Amino acid sequence: MKGTAAIVGGGVIGGGWTARFLLNGWNVRVFDPDPEAERKIGDVLSNARHGLPMLYDCALPPEGALSFHPSIGEAVEGAEWIQESVPERLELKHATLAEIQAACDPLAVIGSSTSGFKPSTLQQGAARPEQIIVTHPFNPVYLLPLVEVVSSGQTAPSILAKTKAILGAMGMHPLVVRAEIDAHIADRLLEAVWRESLWMIDDGIATTQEIDDAIRFGFGLRWAQMGLFETYRIAGGEAGMEHFIRQFGPALQWPWTKLMDVPELTEELIHKLVDLSNAQSGHMTIRELERKRDNNLVAMLRALKQQGSAAGRLLLDHERRLRPALAPAANLMTARRVVPTDWTDLNGHMNESRYGQVFSDAAEAVMALVGADEDYIASGLSYFTVETETKFLAETHAGERFVVHTRVTEGARKKIRCFHEMRRETDGTLLATCDQLMIHVDLAKRRACEPPEVVQQKIEALAALHASAGGLPDA
Repeated sequence: MKGTAAIVGGGVIGGGWTARFLLNGWNVRVFDPDPEAERKIGDVLSNARHGLPMLYDCALPPEGALSFHPSIGEAVEGAEWIQESVPERLELKHATLAEIQAACDPLAVIGSSTSGFKPSTLQQGAARPEQIIVTHPFNPVYLLPLVEVVSSGQTAPSILAKTKAILGAMGMHPLVVRAEIDAHIADRLLEAVWRESLWMIDDGIATTQEIDDAIRFGFGLRWAQMGLFETYRIAGGEAGMEHFIRQFGPALQWPWTKLMDVPELTEELIHKLVDLSNAQSGHMTIRELERKRDNNLVAMLRALKQQGSAAGRLLLDHERRLRPALAPAANLMTARRVVPTDWTDLNGHMNESRYGQVFSDAAEAVMALVGADEDYIASGLSYFTVETETKFLAETHAGERFVVHTRVTEGARKKIRCFHEMRRETDGTLLATCDQLMIHVDLAKRRACEPPEVVQQKIEALAALHASAGGLPDA
């Protein structure tokens, strides 16, 4: 599902939305009166192009076209999705939405990135309140999948359905909030932690770094893959949530928290916060911190993907939609992707074990092409690699795009022999080759066996096609 999106407001969030749409193949039109908007969005896109493709084991679709426009009307004309991301001032949002609706398609989704306003508040005085909906993302929008989707009684059901479909198709998780509430769900939770943190700093209990350490070395890691309630269910031991509530519930009556109040933001407290934050992270620029954040998020999200858990499950589902169907061809492209950060070693280049992963994935693409796919393996049959010869010909680094082309050089009886070439996509440099022999196996007996005739015929046809295209390749 691709089309044209308009981004009104190109700050941190608007830039993130631009990247998420653009890198998923949408054409994106941007309006922002800031004369630096094009440069700032370019910086965000640079990080997004580095990070987002690393999440997937296949290529993202070709980027859409990006354009900048001098007026809201010109930017939104003909767009299917319009994302309003102007500052959190209600009068500004009302004026912006009115200008959008004066020029946009009545059937377009108008999503607001607001972190606090309810949709009914945004819809006040609107020409078509039914097309306005809250779509509140999280920074960086191009990596974090959560979008809080909030509608009102005036929002058209078709707009809600279209919103969910478009966000889902871009690998995001549209969390539909059941009822309107100021600040939605996530920000209300964050506000509680933020208030407690301000009190601890104001009272001299902790520094900004110590509070961040408490989160990132402790419960933040649990929350990243389980959230709050699954974490506490486990904390209850074998008796689960009931035991946890009965054991720790009385603590809710103890005077631990200052959540019902907030420290006065005096100049003294503001300067204290700024000084502590500078001491913690002032040695790095914001762009360096963003790149560090993105690399960490990529590694964590990929780890979750390997386990098929939480946001990782979302990535797997999106990857299945992104991966193109393979068809028999003389020049068979079996992989096209980006090298992720967690594939590099101390020398700064791709670890040799990861080449094995690349060629294993390429072989699995060949297996699926001849019918030995997931269902085939579930039936009790598969191919096992019994021999490989890999040659490393050039360095490969994190962030580089590469392709693998594969030829079947032998396809008799129980055997498939594949020759893989891994090349840098930008200049065609040959990075590595692999000669791989696989044997057909009965998984119940764990012994070699003949493949079914339908699979064998496809293998032989592919081997004949590749032989006619040039015979055995040079190693």
